[in-house]
Amino acid sequence: MPAALPEVPPFDLPPVQELLERAHVVRLPLRRRFRGLLEREAVLLDGPAGWGEFAPFLEYGPAEAGRWLEAGVEAAWHGWPAPRRDRVEVNATVPAVPAHDVPAVLAAFPGCRTAKVKVAEAGADPATRLREDVARVAAVRDVLGPSGRVRVDANAGWGVDEAERALGELAPLGLEYAEQPCATLEEMADLRRRLAAAGTVVPLAADESVRKAEDPLRVAGLEAADVVVVKVAPLRGVRPALAVAQACGLPVVVSSALDTSVGIAAGTALAAALPELPFACGLGTAALLAADVVVAPLLPTGGALPVGAVTADPDLLRRSRAPQDRVRHWHERLRAAHAAVTSAADHRRDR
Repeated sequence: MPAALPEVPPFDLPPVQELLERAHVVRLPLRRRFRGLLEREAVLLDGPAGWGEFAPFLEYGPAEAGRWLEAGVEAAWHGWPAPRRDRVEVNATVPAVPAHDVPAVLAAFPGCRTAKVKVAEAGADPATRLREDVARVAAVRDVLGPSGRVRVDANAGWGVDEAERALGELAPLGLEYAEQPCATLEEMADLRRRLAAAGTVVPLAADESVRKAEDPLRVAGLEAADVVVVKVAPLRGVRPALAVAQACGLPVVVSSALDTSVGIAAGTALAAALPELPFACGLGTAALLAADVVVAPLLPTGGALPVGAVTADPDLLRRSRAPQDRVRHWHERLRAAHAAVTSAADHRRDR
């Protein structure tokens, strides 16, 4: 059974006006379409302890975005726990590209012996989608060879029946695990039982059902997964994410949320603070950006990233500044997230 989740007291946020004065809104092009995006926008916070990032995806409301704001404030105003290691092994990330594009994608991740492959892309005919998924994963296996580790990520894109069928076809390619095949923990628990009954050996990893959950430890209690994926920003920062990782009782993979190198540095801080790190981390995603905000982006070399804070470059920030209407949009999102965090803190104090 998982341990109870330790209480990690939230940091008091600086006044919203101070955050806005220290905020730099950037728009960065992607090398390939990812999560339906061709550009990534983010707010970089220049704080007294360093740089933090606030970049919740556009579909997230103020309460969920507030978690990302807390993570950015932790980085920029308070810093992170002491590291246990100075380098972190990372995986390559393969978007939902045609199979013939796979070698070029993997070439951007030198030395990586693990690859995460996006599957179950939204909007496609299920039968066609599955054929393309199998071809893409097979191409990754061909490039990495039999000793490489291949994991797939469905981003909750399958129902239970479709997931069972898809993983049955993908399993012969040798999967390290399948990340978030279905939307809910109950569905994942059902799928896990079905796969075991069918003799299909594919461990399951939970991502969205942990980072979006009110109780992130339910995944272990329901026996819904074999691995937990944790991300700093949706879990309010390195310290709260570390508490979840330590309490869930399952092996942990640290991943990113299509961050700039500022956000990636927070991910490496979490990975470096964990007592054990059995899997390559999903922190190599700066390679998906065609531009970044630091002079030396956190790109994999020898299949790993260095651990440590990074500093945004003033010239790159100016060059990547988002259009004024998007600056206003992000300032409004920051205000709404700040209000949501402040309201929740007031509620806790009143109880």
